[in-house]
Amino acid sequence: MRVFRILSLLLVVLAPSAFADSLYQVEMILIRQNAEPEMSNRAAPEDWDAGAVRLGDRMSPPRLANIADKLRADANYTVLAHKAWEQNLGEQPVKIAIAEGAEQFGQFPIEGVLSLQLGRFTDIDADFWVNQFDSNGSVIASEHLSQKDVRTKNNQLNYLDGGRLALLIKITSLTVKQPSAPPPDIQD
Repeated sequence: MRVFRILSLLLVVLAPSAFADSLYQVEMILIRQNAEPEMSNRAAPEDWDAGAVRLGDRMSPPRLANIADKLRADANYTVLAHKAWEQNLGEQPVKIAIAEGAEQFGQFPIEGVLSLQLGRFTDIDADFWVNQFDSNGSVIASEHLSQKDVRTKNNQLNYLDGGRLALLIKITSLTVKQPSAPPPDIQD
């Protein structure tokens, strides 16, 4: 009986933290793998963001600049977008719309949606389009990256391969304390 009381007390103390949203830094690098053959894709849909919250100016300093610089220096890759921001993540999926470049009739040269859902791991759905425009500003061709139900580990760099387009993404907790360094040895 005593064990049940202790277990129920532990559940009361620990359960709210398991279900609460926590603050994370999300950083992504969208790249084109130049060695991969170009695939002909239909143009991006007009409702590409479909109710997702626009990222806007909620940017934070990137931590993966050294990786982006290495990719830029390699002729096999083209860095299309590098974004970092802070947001709350929890058990309910959060959809973020990301755009890069000048908007033309509701479309951007680079546009996409990330859906993030936190559990033991972070589940990601990613849809990105790299658009080509005609002289009138209409989308005439798009490259598309689509990755659904990808389970990633937090605090690690994850690679989502979509053929010609790929996404590097790292999701880091800003509320969980990082392990501290061991104390220095005390000599007698």
